[in-house]
Parts: sequence; structure tokens; C-alpha cells
Amino acid sequence: MGKKKKTVKVVLDTNVLLSALLFRGRVSGIVRLWEKRKFIPVISSNILKELRSVLEYPKFSLSKKEIAVILTGEILPYFEVVEVRTPVEGICKDPDDGKFLSCAVAASADLIVAGDKSLLEVRKYGSVRIIKVLDLLDLFHSSSSE
Repeated sequence: MGKKKKTVKVVLDTNVLLSALLFRGRVSGIVRLWEKRKFIPVISSNILKELRSVLEYPKFSLSKKEIAVILTGEILPYFEVVEVRTPVEGICKDPDDGKFLSCAVAASADLIVAGDKSLLEVRKYGSVRIIKVLDLLDLFHSSSSE
């Protein structure tokens, strides 16, 4: 009998989520990967709250309806929402980045995909690897020659 391939759980930092959802280019390929269930994206209420807040920035010119469509159409149907019971603190130079480590630990995630320097500098926390966006895209491009 063949071994069932484990689906990778991934936490995406807010900058990566914004780039994937709002901008064209290679990073937007992440959306197709999660829509095709190539990995399980994971999010906590703190990350979701930050994402909603950033989407409301005037520079993005999004209406409340457009923000709702992004959250209910692009995020919630695909993402596993986890409850963080034990926050991870004091690891990143930027204390605000602890929410991504906390989410990854709570979800038993495999990867955090970050564009944030203070997160990338950590490189690994427990069994969670912290990688760049292009590393994630390369990982799935090389493993699925479609």
C-alpha cells in the first residue's frame, strides 16, 4: 500500500497575502495553489484582523463590499482558521510578527511564507521553516510538473 502524501500547512504573512490577492505577477500564483488545494493555508483571528485592517488602507481604494468579497470569497473558503491558545513571544525582532509563529504552532504548520525581514531572519522555529514567497512557488512548481 502506498503512503498517503501529507498536505503541507502554510501560514502566509500579511504582506504575502496582500501581494497574492491584490497584485498581478508571480506572487499571485499562490492564490491558484491554495484554490487547487496544493497546500492548506492557515490563518488565526489576529492575522485575519490585521489583513482586514490593511485592506481598509486608503491606498488600496477598496470598498467595504470589495473587502468582504476578498475575505469571504478568497480567504475563508480555503483557509483553516485556528485558535491560538499560547502566543509565541520574544522570538522576532518585531514583536508584532509573533502572531505568525503563534498561528503556525497552533496549526502544526510546516511553513511560514514571509516577505518580512524580521520573520525571515528567524529561519526556523521548532519544526516550522520560514521561507520566502519565491521558495514556496518553486517548491510547488518543481513538485507538480503540470
